[in-house]
Amino acid sequence: MKIKAKMKKDMAVIKVLAKHPMETGLRKDKKTDKVIPAKFIKELVCKHGDKEVFHADFGRSVSKDPYLSFSFAGAKKGDTVSMTWIDNTDETLTVEAPIK
Repeated sequence: MKIKAKMKKDMAVIKVLAKHPMETGLRKDKKTDKVIPAKFIKELVCKHGDKEVFHADFGRSVSKDPYLSFSFAGAKKGDTVSMTWIDNTDETLTVEAPIK
């Protein structure tokens, strides 16, 4: 997962590229003709300190490597934001980035 966090005026602007295959569980492998198991992000959460500032619930229909952009107030340069995703196999990834 890649995060860019910048201050623009009084808002923190966060851009996230969540590297994930996002398989629906409905496609077949062309070589084996077997169904590719579902593997997709269920939940994506951004925290600033202990406060949750963004929450998204995803499903099967989101494309591979989803990109998101959002902003929130109450941050300053040098603060840290953390992004966490949980997928349908309960795999979790958390990444932190400073706000520039």
